Amino acid sequence: MTKLLEEAIAEIRKLPDAEQDRAAEVLLGFAQNSAPGYELTPAQVAEVKLIVREIDEGTATFVTEEEMEAILARFRT
Repeated sequence: MTKLLEEAIAEIRKLPDAEQDRAAEVLLGFAQNSAPGYELTPAQVAEVKLIVREIDEGTATFVTEEEMEAILARFRT
Protein backbone atom coordinates (compact mmCIF):
# COMPACT_ATOMS: atom_id res chain seq x y z
CA MET A 1 0.00 0.00 0.00
CA THR A 2 1.32 3.43 -0.88
CA LYS A 3 1.92 6.14 1.70
CA LEU A 4 -0.76 8.33 0.12
CA LEU A 5 -3.36 5.56 0.31
CA GLU A 6 -2.41 4.89 3.93
CA GLU A 7 -2.91 8.60 4.71
CA ALA A 8 -6.29 8.61 2.97
CA ILE A 9 -7.48 5.57 4.89
CA ALA A 10 -6.28 7.11 8.16
CA GLU A 11 -8.41 10.19 7.42
CA ILE A 12 -11.40 8.09 6.42
CA ARG A 13 -11.19 6.22 9.74
CA LYS A 14 -11.91 9.53 11.49
CA LEU A 15 -15.25 9.92 9.69
CA PRO A 16 -18.61 8.74 11.04
CA ASP A 17 -19.56 5.17 10.08
CA ALA A 18 -21.99 6.21 7.34
CA GLU A 19 -19.36 8.36 5.63
CA GLN A 20 -16.78 5.59 6.00
CA ASP A 21 -19.19 3.29 4.17
CA ARG A 22 -19.62 5.84 1.37
CA ALA A 23 -15.86 6.19 1.04
CA ALA A 24 -15.52 2.41 0.91
CA GLU A 25 -18.15 2.23 -1.84
CA VAL A 26 -16.21 4.81 -3.86
CA LEU A 27 -12.93 2.93 -3.42
CA LEU A 28 -14.51 -0.41 -4.27
CA GLY A 29 -16.22 1.10 -7.30
CA PHE A 30 -12.93 2.55 -8.46
CA ALA A 31 -11.15 -0.77 -8.03
CA GLN A 32 -13.92 -2.73 -9.70
CA ASN A 33 -14.20 -0.29 -12.62
CA SER A 34 -10.64 -1.15 -13.58
CA ALA A 35 -11.68 -4.77 -14.01
CA PRO A 36 -12.41 -5.76 -17.61
CA GLY A 37 -16.05 -6.17 -18.47
CA TYR A 38 -17.47 -3.91 -15.75
CA GLU A 39 -21.15 -3.17 -16.32
CA LEU A 40 -23.70 -1.10 -14.50
CA THR A 41 -26.19 -3.02 -12.42
CA PRO A 42 -29.82 -3.02 -13.59
CA ALA A 43 -30.65 -0.61 -10.76
CA GLN A 44 -27.89 1.77 -11.88
CA VAL A 45 -29.10 1.62 -15.49
CA ALA A 46 -32.66 2.39 -14.34
CA GLU A 47 -31.43 5.36 -12.30
CA VAL A 48 -29.49 6.79 -15.26
CA LYS A 49 -32.54 6.39 -17.51
CA LEU A 50 -34.73 8.15 -14.93
CA ILE A 51 -32.31 11.06 -14.65
CA VAL A 52 -32.05 11.42 -18.43
CA ARG A 53 -35.85 11.36 -18.73
CA GLU A 54 -36.18 14.02 -16.01
CA ILE A 55 -33.62 16.20 -17.76
CA ASP A 56 -35.45 15.79 -21.09
CA GLU A 57 -38.78 16.64 -19.43
CA GLY A 58 -37.33 19.61 -17.57
CA THR A 59 -38.29 18.16 -14.19
CA ALA A 60 -34.78 17.34 -12.98
CA THR A 61 -33.49 19.25 -9.99
CA PHE A 62 -29.88 20.21 -9.54
CA VAL A 63 -27.90 21.55 -6.62
CA THR A 64 -26.85 25.17 -6.66
CA GLU A 65 -23.21 26.14 -6.92
CA GLU A 66 -23.29 27.02 -3.22
CA GLU A 67 -24.73 23.60 -2.31
CA MET A 68 -22.11 21.85 -4.43
CA GLU A 69 -19.36 23.89 -2.81
CA ALA A 70 -20.61 22.86 0.64
CA ILE A 71 -20.56 19.20 -0.42
CA LEU A 72 -17.05 19.45 -1.85
CA ALA A 73 -15.79 21.35 1.21
CA ARG A 74 -16.50 18.28 3.35
CA PHE A 75 -13.88 16.34 1.39
CA ARG A 76 -11.16 18.97 1.22
CA THR A 77 -8.30 18.96 3.68
